[in-house]
Amino acid sequence: MIEITGQIRIPDTELNFEFVRSGGPGGQKVNKTSSAVLLKFDVRNSPSLSDDVKDRLKTVAGNRLSNDGILVIHSRKYRSQIRNRENAICKLIKLIRKAAEKKRSRRSTEPTVTSERKRLIQKKKRGLLKKNRKYKPSREDFEKPDDLSFPES
Repeated sequence: MIEITGQIRIPDTELNFEFVRSGGPGGQKVNKTSSAVLLKFDVRNSPSLSDDVKDRLKTVAGNRLSNDGILVIHSRKYRSQIRNRENAICKLIKLIRKAAEKKRSRRSTEPTVTSERKRLIQKKKRGLLKKNRKYKPSREDFEKPDDLSFPES
């Protein structure tokens, strides 16, 4: 029996382990031992999980959940089959704990008077800054110069 939270316990009979050959380092026995673990857990037909947790687990698990509702967890971190098995169980526990947490719904709130005032002051400052960047021609730009004589060649 695997205890995930106070309310959620999964019996060992619901977990299906497959042992396959693992890549990576391993020395001479690398092609002989099956140390990698595939943990399969039927989420859809599990009586241990509530419908809410099952729905949230679909989003949390992502690609690890097949269309048939079977969660597949790979573990090939260690060279030992036993340690990989424990690692796969830990991954399953983390996933289900994450799915068991209910997201708090966001309550919409009104902005405070002070924050609204600060926002408007910032907008005013920014507008003035942009306004001051504008090219303002002076009177001298529009007046004709007194001396319009051109050099004679």
